[in-house]
Amino acid sequence: MSSLSRELVFLILQFLDEEKFKETVHKLEQDSGFYFNMKHFEDLVQAGEWDEKYLEALDKHDRAKGVDILMKDLKVFASFNEELFKEITHLLTLENFRQNEQLSKASRLRTLINQSLNWQHQLCKNPRPNPDIKTLFSDHSCAAAPASGARAPPPTNGPLVGTIPKSGAFPPIGAHSPFQPIVSPPTSAIAGWMTNANPSLPHAVMAQAPPGLVQPPSTAAFLKHPRTPTSAPGLDYQTADSEHLMKRMRMGQSDEVSFSGASHPPNVYFQDDVPKIVIRTLNQGSSVMSLDFHPLHQTILLVGTNVGDIGIWEVGSRERIAHKTFKAALAKDASVSVNRCLWSPDGSILGVAFSKHIVQTYAFSLSGELKQHLEIEAHVGGVNDIAFSHPNKSLSIITCGDDKTIKVWDAITGQKQYTFEGHEAPVYSVCPHYKESIQFIFSTAVDGKINAWLYDCLGSRVDYDAPGHSCTTMAYSADGTRLFSCGTSKDGDSHLVEWNETEGAIKRTYSGFRKHSLGVVQFDTTRNRLLAAGDEFMIKFWDMDNTNVLITTDADGGLPASPRLRFNREGSLLAVTTSDNGIKILANGDGQRLVRMLEMRALENSRGASQLINANLKPQIVSALGTVSNVSSPITATPERADRILPALSMSSLAAMDNNRTADIKPKISDDTDKIKNWKLVDIVDSANPRTLRLPDTLVTSTKVVRLLYTNSGLGVLALGSNAIHKLWKWTRNERNPSGKSTTSVAPQLWQPSNGILMTNETSDSNPEEATACIALSKNDSYVMSASGGKVSLFNMMTFKVMTTFMPPPPAATFLAFHPQDNNIIAIGMEDSTIQIYNVRFDEVKIKLKGHQKKITGLAFSQPLNVLISAGADAQLCMWSIDGWEMKKSRFIQTLATRAATMIGDTKIQFHNDQTHLLVVHESQLAIYDNKLESLCSWLPRDALPAPISSAVYSCDCLLVYAGFCDGAFGVFESDSLRLRCRISPTAYICPSISSPGAAYPMVIAAHPSEPNQIALGMSDGAVHVVEPSEADSKWGAAPPQENGAFPPTSSNPPLNNSQASDPPPR
Repeated sequence: MSSLSRELVFLILQFLDEEKFKETVHKLEQDSGFYFNMKHFEDLVQAGEWDEKYLEALDKHDRAKGVDILMKDLKVFASFNEELFKEITHLLTLENFRQNEQLSKASRLRTLINQSLNWQHQLCKNPRPNPDIKTLFSDHSCAAAPASGARAPPPTNGPLVGTIPKSGAFPPIGAHSPFQPIVSPPTSAIAGWMTNANPSLPHAVMAQAPPGLVQPPSTAAFLKHPRTPTSAPGLDYQTADSEHLMKRMRMGQSDEVSFSGASHPPNVYFQDDVPKIVIRTLNQGSSVMSLDFHPLHQTILLVGTNVGDIGIWEVGSRERIAHKTFKAALAKDASVSVNRCLWSPDGSILGVAFSKHIVQTYAFSLSGELKQHLEIEAHVGGVNDIAFSHPNKSLSIITCGDDKTIKVWDAITGQKQYTFEGHEAPVYSVCPHYKESIQFIFSTAVDGKINAWLYDCLGSRVDYDAPGHSCTTMAYSADGTRLFSCGTSKDGDSHLVEWNETEGAIKRTYSGFRKHSLGVVQFDTTRNRLLAAGDEFMIKFWDMDNTNVLITTDADGGLPASPRLRFNREGSLLAVTTSDNGIKILANGDGQRLVRMLEMRALENSRGASQLINANLKPQIVSALGTVSNVSSPITATPERADRILPALSMSSLAAMDNNRTADIKPKISDDTDKIKNWKLVDIVDSANPRTLRLPDTLVTSTKVVRLLYTNSGLGVLALGSNAIHKLWKWTRNERNPSGKSTTSVAPQLWQPSNGILMTNETSDSNPEEATACIALSKNDSYVMSASGGKVSLFNMMTFKVMTTFMPPPPAATFLAFHPQDNNIIAIGMEDSTIQIYNVRFDEVKIKLKGHQKKITGLAFSQPLNVLISAGADAQLCMWSIDGWEMKKSRFIQTLATRAATMIGDTKIQFHNDQTHLLVVHESQLAIYDNKLESLCSWLPRDALPAPISSAVYSCDCLLVYAGFCDGAFGVFESDSLRLRCRISPTAYICPSISSPGAAYPMVIAAHPSEPNQIALGMSDGAVHVVEPSEADSKWGAAPPQENGAFPPTSSNPPLNNSQASDPPPR
């Protein structure tokens, strides 16, 4: 019988039941063989209408005879689910149902109960904070929201929540099916561990999507199958789909795709992607116990040693920029070791856990100066681990120690906030994390126990054993969706595993460790793709999706038996400890390019920077990767080398030094004055100089490219035309292009799925060419969200099919930005000048932000600053707090020549990698703003580039700014000073035989995600060009020198008070 016919039978059964045709219902149930009505059977037994021989058999414990009598009713299941039939009959033959293997584990019952609780409440718009078991006794209905309008937090139950509440008398359940649909538990939640954050919606056809974005057609049939009103007891019949799913679940099959918080497509990892080439060897002088790269500046490395010292290295220049020996007012014993040191999320503070009950924090400046901020007597005995978290929207420090406790401290005041007790052995490590609004901490002890805690002092939510009862550390993947642990038992057996958060069970065990490891094996993860661990005097790497070792390296020898290691944020560098009190820095291709680029930048700027030094002035030293905001407390400690100059100087530092100069202090004049005078702007006009490639297009239409993106993998380019059609180009791996990354030497393929459909946005009734388009790509490149004046559409990047639409106009969406902490939250800029904070999971607008006067043209989140910056066609910038969404500050951008006249026009914005500096782009200017919306420097079209600015973007390393102009040219600027270093004429990349150079110009520029010197240009004639410097040059021009010690010419807006910043423009 077809699925449709089965569904019709269920509808008929429901109708007959509602009309009280009980015998007819039962007869149809038996004849169809689809459904065993346990309620009907129960009524017959209670009424004494069942075969008394069956009751006699049960009374005599003759279960076999009872089964024989029941066969005529139970056999209906054999026709469509033989395994289920066998299992049911087998249970009836058991004296104790726990003799069944699947039911023999007591923890399984708790897991099932909590899975049911999670599933019942996770889709509720107003979930109860702590739903108990009683809520499973009746159908769920969404309760009204609290009067205040605040939503209760998601359920926080877990499979090991202590004692399960005892229920009172069971409420009337009414007629029900004993075999309810079995739902695949969501893989992205802590589910069995703590709570469920992102539901998985099973579907047989569609591909992956972000959490809550998609309610596929079958979801309605699957989750909302026909049922009688809750007010009247009745039958709840399974759908054919849910029966089929249940059968596959029991058979161990899984061919469904989950719509989870983050999908994990198969990794394609090549050995060139692994950092295995030794590029630096650093001598710390004592044994290194802990390592951590700076979260924003990827070549700054923090180390802690066995004598209590901490050091900070700039690995690009091989220099130690800061060094602190151990001194503690609270410690009487001078022999102390660093157990753990690490950076805070924004890199402004570092924390150190010592082996002698002490925790210290330091304020850090990129000048290389440190100032001790806190000293806490944290534990009795050693402090074994330290971590940072934001449980109450303020920074907290988490520590654990030999006294078997975990403690949480305020990172500013040092006041203790929580103490968690429950471990029976010293606590070895902590791993804080969050799912949506749920903050929690995993902890591991030296006896192999794993606990999990909410910030409520109500005890552990988890009590599991690590593999082999090993001393274990835990870590999440970069996107926070996959949990790993690695450790070594007392017998020397090491275990690296991935956990199934739903079950609280091991999902994957990685092989490749020696039988008896020496010491506790340390590990790290990077970029949602790679695992690394130190074992057998080498480093072993694993692809996260493959349990076999991917590659090993001994780093040219000299490693200890179990070396400590740490990736930088992008996974391009790996620091590893050595046996001779040193550190080796390993790099992949991207890491080698990063270090080479820093070396060249240091060489170019060293002489210019040296001109700023004299006997009475010590410059501030900053990293070559830019600046971060200074910490609030003053920096008074002395750097290790006061005369050391790092490659780049911050603009704010230069301005401050300029203001501090006196008449008696004159800048030095270097010996290469002639070289400075002879420096000329690089002007590229010949097509033979840059490497260029016009992407092939078989769908040529007379349209403009209005949005352009590289895929996050760097393997493709996605363009959105003014006709609302998307085009996707992909590079493939071949002999000419073994890496498969985008390049100008090999043409990509204009990719289309086999169904031949185009990825096309809905448009409004008005002229789509005039609509403001917007686009956002998922981190894993599996879906794209886009709009062209109509509804916002979510597309599957593999099939080009529309997965869902939302936000119908008016007003139309004009800009999209994902919340940095919750992929369910999207900030949507609108045509009516508002910003809507939209929850895609619940399909609701949380709040509308009002402050602009014209349409929104740019949105950018900063997680360290905890703000959203918006820009509009009114040339206004607004800063909004992410916590309460209140406006903190606003400012209209101005030009130097027209300070009194505020401009009008589209304004685009982009945060620097440091998340504190902001690139602001208007047709009249480029500008860099700080975290207070103060302009640090600006550049106005003039001289070599006089045309209006059409688009601008940071390079992937944020050392350059690429800007396109309406005359077809584009320029390359220094990002810190906006000095122009190279101009590229349209004749250099536009072929005259295809298009007249004067007729087309770059409407939008996209920067490659890992190649800082490669960009893509989306043109006004619909073409897309990929441009790179020539192989001989390898970069765009040379950094302009500072003439005779002079400072960079900047045009800075004067500080405006809040009232001035908020005033509307004059009319």
